[in-house]
Amino acid sequence: MKHISILIVDDEADMRQLIKLYLEKEGFHCIEAADGQEALTILDKTLPHLILLDVMMPKMDGFTVAAKIREQLQVPIIFLTARGDEWDRIHGLNIGADDYIIKPFSFGELIARVQAVLRRTQPSPKTSPLLQIGPLSINKKGRQVFINEQPVSLTLKEFELLQFLCDHKGQVFSREQLLEKIWGFDYEGSERTVDTHIKTLRLKLGDAADVIQTVWGIGYKIEV
Repeated sequence: MKHISILIVDDEADMRQLIKLYLEKEGFHCIEAADGQEALTILDKTLPHLILLDVMMPKMDGFTVAAKIREQLQVPIIFLTARGDEWDRIHGLNIGADDYIIKPFSFGELIARVQAVLRRTQPSPKTSPLLQIGPLSINKKGRQVFINEQPVSLTLKEFELLQFLCDHKGQVFSREQLLEKIWGFDYEGSERTVDTHIKTLRLKLGDAADVIQTVWGIGYKIEV
């Protein structure tokens, strides 16, 4: 499970380290955030396969963080909390949580719950690829990319750029068009941003890098 990444969001450093220790023993890759704002910042750059989210945190509680995540992403969320009231559990699940674990919990239970949620939410690329271009498979719902069935880790913008180009296979887009489509009208960066992301994508795609083709003087397209 080395390619499965889990974001641990908890304001207690000792708890984060303990959870990380047990998850890494099971082969998971862990990312840590000490509060909700840090978690949202991380999610702007990379997309984990699952989030373990504490409810009772300063600055921004877990329910608020989850609601903000759900505005844009469908990444699985498991709440970790000492609040075991029925209303809290119902509220957490209504926000869109996939599970709700009450502290204190055993780490055996935590691992079992994590694995159960991942089984429900991580479809196999072999059986359900939504988009296939040569050796490249993209699961748009799960925001996963595979090359010859091997997972590739992409940032959010890399994924969105690749998916957009693949959704319009054979169509050429200028750098300006890609900036507008992926970064939005109000983005203040330069067109070099697109070139940088294309370069990184090609490096990460390895043997499949040539599906992204440069059309000199115009921009980029996807073509097998």
